[in-house]
Parts: sequence; C-alpha cells; structure tokens
Amino acid sequence: MAAVVPPMPGQEAPSQWCLYFASRDAAATAAKIRDNGGELLMEPMRVGDFGTMCLARDPGGVVFGVWQSGSHEGFEAMAEPGAYCWSEIFTRDPGPSDAFFPAVFGYRSKRMEDDSVDFRLFDLGERTVLGRMRMGEEFPPEVPPYINVYFTVADCDAAVSRATGLGGTLDFGPMDSPFGRFAALRDPQGACFSVIDVTRTEGELPKITDLG
Repeated sequence: MAAVVPPMPGQEAPSQWCLYFASRDAAATAAKIRDNGGELLMEPMRVGDFGTMCLARDPGGVVFGVWQSGSHEGFEAMAEPGAYCWSEIFTRDPGPSDAFFPAVFGYRSKRMEDDSVDFRLFDLGERTVLGRMRMGEEFPPEVPPYINVYFTVADCDAAVSRATGLGGTLDFGPMDSPFGRFAALRDPQGACFSVIDVTRTEGELPKITDLG
C-alpha cells in the first residue's frame, strides 16, 4: 500500500508523502528531468533486486520519486479502502509543472472548465493518471508545493474522525464532489494527504478541454 521511511541525512524538508512515477529506465528518466529544468535530489540507485529509484524536484519545487521496478512493481492494491487512489500536484505557480511533467513523462494535458479552481489533468494514453491544482490563499505561506496523495476510505466522515482523534489536523472537508466525498488532512508530523469515498458522489462532472 505504501511505506514510511526516515528522512535522508541532511534533509530539512517537512514530512510529506512521496509519489513515485514508474519508469522503464530510471537513468533515462533522470536525464529527462535534468534536461527539462528539474533537479535530482538522489541519483538513480539500485535497491537490491526490488528495483531502481531516484528522487527529484520539478522546476516549481514539487518533490517526487521515480521507480524502475525489479521484483517490486509498486502498488499491490489501488482504489480500495486503505489503498492509494489518486494524486494531485499542489503548486502556487502552475506553469513550470504544467510544462515539466508532460515533457518528462509524455502526458497529454486537459483543463477542467471550472471558474472556481485552476485545475489540470494529465493523461497517459487513454487513462488519466494525475491532477494539478493551483494553491490558493487558504494554504499558509510556509506550506511548500507538494503532491497530494488520496487514500480510499469506506466512509470519509468516519476516517476524518479517526484521523483527528489520533492527532491529525483537518484542513478542509469533508465535502461532496462528482468524484467522491473527500477531506484534506495533515498527520501529527505535518504530512498532508487526503481521504476519499469514491462511492459517494454528488453533482455533474465538469467539462474537460483537451490541451494536447
């Protein structure tokens, strides 16, 4: 489902979830990251027979990982209670991320036509795999850009109650959407994440414009 690790020596960034993007060749992806203005925080490194990883930062400051699978492919379950469901890049300056991720990973971009948010979707082939949300004034200035990971839950309100009861902080929600009932949280160490009940939807899906 996921893993928890201590920070790398010398790492001063706050606690956060790190999403790893699959790659057939981590070294080649690392080269694309550099060529498109990204920064490698950790060069490609083999992890036993599990696979090869690297850590990077996009030009806008979003930290992410790259994973070339060996015996470990990645998520063993998705979109079931307790498992990963979805991710969105949260950034105050969308331009660098909007250019960087399609250039590195070959995504097609789509824009959600909604006057209340600045939101894009990234497609890999025919499948939507990632979102991008512009951070508004509701985010404290000390919160850096990050990738917000969504975990599936059977009951959003109950999950929020359990999380806050264990020392977590509710940032907003729960709220209904066409994609599910969701809420944004921070764990006791400050790592941001969201929970979503995909079975409880409300409202019409917004219009989507293909940007290529």
